[in-house]
Amino acid sequence: MPSFDPYERGCPSRDLLDQIGSKWAVLVLGELGRNGTSRFGRLRQALAGVSEKMLTQTLRTLERDGLVSRTVYPEVPPHVEYELTALGQTLREPLKALTEWSVLHIEEVITAREEYDDRTARTR
Repeated sequence: MPSFDPYERGCPSRDLLDQIGSKWAVLVLGELGRNGTSRFGRLRQALAGVSEKMLTQTLRTLERDGLVSRTVYPEVPPHVEYELTALGQTLREPLKALTEWSVLHIEEVITAREEYDDRTARTR
């Protein structure tokens, strides 16, 4: 069995980290984890600011990676639902922890950014 090390160049786990660490992937996975099966329109509404194109791309990538399943119901108009797969479910806790960390520490980060910006503006 191969050994995967994201610190090594060309390791496919780097690409996976890039995918699941993207802003929209984190939010899509989080939304599906919190509220379960969802239609495209509901996801778009829940994820304020996401474009239709970006949501489509994100869902396709997550489906390709086996994290989200897409079910099409033969109706007019077509009814499509998305849900986390068993593999996607395993990301719920790590992503929840990351999201909670960001909410808990955002004020500190904002302060650090402001201090950095002030310092760098004075040295220019």
